[in-house]
Amino acid sequence: MPDREDEEREYDLRWADGAEHKEPSARARMLAARWKENPPGPVPFRADPDHRGSGRRSSWVSTAVVLGCVAAVIVLLGYINFRAPY
Repeated sequence: MPDREDEEREYDLRWADGAEHKEPSARARMLAARWKENPPGPVPFRADPDHRGSGRRSSWVSTAVVLGCVAAVIVLLGYINFRAPY
């Protein structure tokens, strides 16, 4: 009958979350040990907007370049089909 008791038990997340003690992960233990001797400094959540890359194009310029290339290809294909003898 011990097998029947195992089948009747239900192991789910509520049962696991109800545990009294949860062991931290290996990464959490490693970081805690490292930070005990050398704590990390404060880091902003987001970078300041002044530190953006100077060589980066804005999104509308990239969109205009892509749409211009697509339009040029369409016109070129239309010109080739118009000039092709049947």
